[in-house]
Amino acid sequence: MMNTKKRWIVIFLLPTVALFLLIYLVPLLIVFVTSFFDYRLTASELSFVGLSNYISLFGDPDFHKAFSNTIIWILIQCTLHVGMGTLLALILYKKVRGWKFVRTVYMIPNIISNAAMGMIFLNIFNPSYGVLNSILKSVGLGHLAKNWLMDSATAFPAVTLVWFLFAGYTTTLVLSSALSVDESLIEAAKIDGASPVQTDLFVMLPLLRKMIGTTMVMAATYMLQMFDLIYITTGGGPGKATTNLPLLLYGAYKGENNYGYANTIGVVIVLMGIAVMAIINKVMKVNDDEY
Repeated sequence: MMNTKKRWIVIFLLPTVALFLLIYLVPLLIVFVTSFFDYRLTASELSFVGLSNYISLFGDPDFHKAFSNTIIWILIQCTLHVGMGTLLALILYKKVRGWKFVRTVYMIPNIISNAAMGMIFLNIFNPSYGVLNSILKSVGLGHLAKNWLMDSATAFPAVTLVWFLFAGYTTTLVLSSALSVDESLIEAAKIDGASPVQTDLFVMLPLLRKMIGTTMVMAATYMLQMFDLIYITTGGGPGKATTNLPLLLYGAYKGENNYGYANTIGVVIVLMGIAVMAIINKVMKVNDDEY
């Protein structure tokens, strides 16, 4: 009987495994292999160059800037962004008046396409008629008005604000996890004399650790694939001030027709993703069976 069940399990899993191999694993292997070649669409054949693409990449100042920008954005997302979403989730958990309305409204920016969000912030930061500069001028701070997305001093924080404030997924996931916590644990803490802050810090947060860790992984992977918002708002400029690894990859294959070099950047992004997820899982003990 058990052998029959196992056979059926294998049969039903085969289509999923086949799709995974076809759509993910095989292309990933191709990306890895071709990163060791001079691969251009205009060339009649591939030319093996060994580690040349990697040596060129790690010696490229543009790569260093894109890499550091990506790391900084990952750190911002995993700490401040997730922290803000978690804080709001804890506030909503207390079911203050209108908490369901706030939860719904806070999710709206997350269901708007990135292209639309990019266009919205292009208008907000527009140097001529943008909302931000208009407000500054109306309150007598017109000397602070500037081209926020094209000024090297403000481009990075301005682009970060495009997505930083909207931690809807983190808030929703952490809130759903908080609502599933056994109320008797909270009541026991209150009976023992714990203040609301102590209850949140020493009871709720440890119980929410795995979900917070999961949202940190989501935030990090989101930044590793961030492309459209940056491309629409700044295009990676001014200079390379807001360039990240996906934008650098795009420039390598689109602007230079160098697919081998672009795939080298892709390999670095994949390895970064694996490393970041491993670190978060280790620090947050996401895979730990115990709280």
